[in-house]
Amino acid sequence: MIEITARAGAYRKGLLAAAGHLSPEEAAILSDLERHGLQVPQLHDVLCGGHVLVDNPQLYEDWRFSKVSHPRISSHHRNIDKTLYPDIGMRGQVVREKLHGRTAQGTWVQLEKTPAAFGKRKVPSLTDIRHLMDYLVYRVTRSNVGPWGLSRSTERRPMYLSPNLAVPTSLTPPVANSLTLALRRIEADDDATAVSQDLAARFPPPDRTDPASELGQALSGLAGRGLFGNSEVWVSETPSQSTAAILAERGEQPPPWTLWAEGSP
Repeated sequence: MIEITARAGAYRKGLLAAAGHLSPEEAAILSDLERHGLQVPQLHDVLCGGHVLVDNPQLYEDWRFSKVSHPRISSHHRNIDKTLYPDIGMRGQVVREKLHGRTAQGTWVQLEKTPAAFGKRKVPSLTDIRHLMDYLVYRVTRSNVGPWGLSRSTERRPMYLSPNLAVPTSLTPPVANSLTLALRRIEADDDATAVSQDLAARFPPPDRTDPASELGQALSGLAGRGLFGNSEVWVSETPSQSTAAILAERGEQPPPWTLWAEGSP
């Protein structure tokens, strides 16, 4: 994947040489991201420091490698109890400094250009100063400084892999009001177009206080948020036995192909 994505896009020099020394731990992280939907074009943002969210809390534990991982201090996701879920760092040829931690629903990960080891009772080193310089670049460009470039996928605008759409989320008042108005407009249009206007006036739909409240109700399987989140629609890959029986009864072999004789009409 690294070799393919390196053919397009701008990277700092040395990416392919570093990929030749990819460690098993680095490969495990990239493989897990690919398993959760990471595509080759998105790998560019990951290698350039993009902030990635994955709704899988197990990855937090899977990426705590006993020999190479170390606790880190960061300002990411401050709503998480860092004493219970400390941020974890790891160094490597490709990831340089991998940093990951927990979110409320899963795991986040980000690659950094310069490792940092801030901590209590520790004198800042030259590496820490370089890390602060990367932070200044972030403040100016609004882009994360990754090992192989800059990425606009920051914590405020992250890359989201395998989102758990069944998790309820709150909406800001302006967004909630806009959604309610849109749903009421859709219902009004349906009243006029589904049947004749006379019948629509005689059988009005239920008068719901908040039509948006029905969106996002949890269903079994992979159902989630959306305008069709509550519809009884599913995909089944199991063949219908009754249909197969009917087709078998009526199945007839087509007549064999024959060439017309010369001179036939």
